[in-house]
Parts: sequence; structure tokens; C-alpha cells
Amino acid sequence: MELPGKRARGRPKRRYMDVLKEDMKLTGVRVEDYSWWGPSNLLILYHFKSLVFFQELDDIRKSGMKHFCNIQVDESNILTWQGLIVPDCPPYDKGAFRIEIVFPAEYPFKPPKITFKTKIYHPNIDEKGQVCLPIISVENWKPATRTCQVIQCLIALVNIPQPEHPLRADLAEEYTKDRAKFMKNAEEFTKKHSEKRPVD
Repeated sequence: MELPGKRARGRPKRRYMDVLKEDMKLTGVRVEDYSWWGPSNLLILYHFKSLVFFQELDDIRKSGMKHFCNIQVDESNILTWQGLIVPDCPPYDKGAFRIEIVFPAEYPFKPPKITFKTKIYHPNIDEKGQVCLPIISVENWKPATRTCQVIQCLIALVNIPQPEHPLRADLAEEYTKDRAKFMKNAEEFTKKHSEKRPVD
């Protein structure tokens, strides 16, 4: 990949902005929104946004978080990550669950969105994979919140459902009124639909 600010001899000068515009798409920044900054300041913004995400990834890897693994970052868009949630509490400890994290261009001033790509029998996660997680709600989000904190909260929610804030009222009712039935159904569902747990 050609780096912003580097151009081969003989290429027209406009190539600098073309390359910068193309690369900044990876961070969710639209050059058109900041064109008045000038090329030098745009380059600083590009590197700042990239460093934010690389630092987030580094924090997760250094944290030794064993319940979130196989992290993949889309090479064409560093705003989209995928990884495996590996719960340690029944009934979800029979499998692993792939999630997708999508960061908005305004991150960290706006929260990321998390979607379960693997089906899960859970009162706080609906059939489309949308999750009710207070830490990333618009009203609770804080720019200082790190992605590793969000993932830790998500793992805690998967392990211990919160039926008082359901996205699936039927499962919340089952969890509250007939825990044994819920655990049996959730375990069977997990065995059928979840991904294989990674080998330690």
C-alpha cells in the first residue's frame, strides 16, 4: 500500500490527496468533511485515528483476556472487528459465539455497535444478534470507555443474563419462572448452533 505523502516521481501532485483520501476511509474519516484543514493536518488526523484502534487492539491482547479470542480486523476497514466470545458459565460454556464490533467514524465520542453473528438462546440478545448492553447505550456511553471494558461487560452479560432488561421477553420469562427449563433449552441450542471452542 502506498503511504500518504509518498509519491513516485512523475506522478501528478493530486495523487497525494487521492492516496490520503483512500487510506482515511479505513478509519471512517471522510476527507471531504475536513478538506479545509489542508493535507498536513489531514495526515495527522489519519495517523491519530489509526493509532487509537491499534492501541485498543494492543490493550486487549496485553490484558490476557481468555474469554475473547481469535480477533480479526477487516483489512479494508479497521472500524470492523470480529472475535469469539468463550463463556465459562453454563449453559453457554458448551460453545463459542462470534461477535462483530463496528465502530462509528465518530468513535470514541459515539459508542461501538456489537452484533452476535452466532445464534444464541439469551434474553438480552435478539434473533438478529442485537444485544442490550448498558455500557454502550447512547445515554451511558463515555468517550474514556475502552473496548476491553466493553467486552468484559459483554462476557459478564452472556454468563449472567439480566431478565429485567430483555430483548426477548419470552426467554426472560422462562429464565425467571423456570430456570431449569431455560438452562436445558439454552444448552441444547448452544450445542446445536454455537461454534467450536478454541483449543487452549
